[in-house]
Amino acid sequence: MRIYITDLESYNNGHLIGRWVTLPLGEDTLCEINEDILYEGRKACKHTQHHEETFITDYDAEIAISEHDDIYRLNKLAEAMKNFTEDERLKLRLLSCEGYNEREVIDSGLETYEVDIYDYRDNTSFTDTFELLAQDFVDEGVFGEVPKLLENYIDYELIARDLRIDYTEFEPNVIGRAA
Repeated sequence: MRIYITDLESYNNGHLIGRWVTLPLGEDTLCEINEDILYEGRKACKHTQHHEETFITDYDAEIAISEHDDIYRLNKLAEAMKNFTEDERLKLRLLSCEGYNEREVIDSGLETYEVDIYDYRDNTSFTDTFELLAQDFVDEGVFGEVPKLLENYIDYELIARDLRIDYTEFEPNVIGRAA
């Protein structure tokens, strides 16, 4: 997670004084960086004295960040996310896409949410991702046992259309749903 921390007073006076910071950091280091930004703001705007507040003007992260988010709280979230596996990152992105609040999800623990994710990123065919899911469901017997004589008559395109109601392609070739 990267955020651009900016001195608010300097910004209000026409100066962009700030720094890109990659989280997580030690709390003391983050505090020092924040103070350095405010100090640089005081130097740039000698006629103003109220350099007490920073805000976030840009970010690069897997979660949505507001300009007035608490940087120390974000630091704790970044620490929690640091050890996420690829599956956990996919789960968080799916839940976010489904409208869940990322912070609440992380705070309560990803394991408390039941999700189904189907990852077809390694598939090199040009088949629609939902049709691939439909084929997998038929092969796994989700719809019951299909006699060999009827296998050629299955309309995967229609099954895929129905799957689009319950599942979301939240990343290219990755489908999921929150159960």
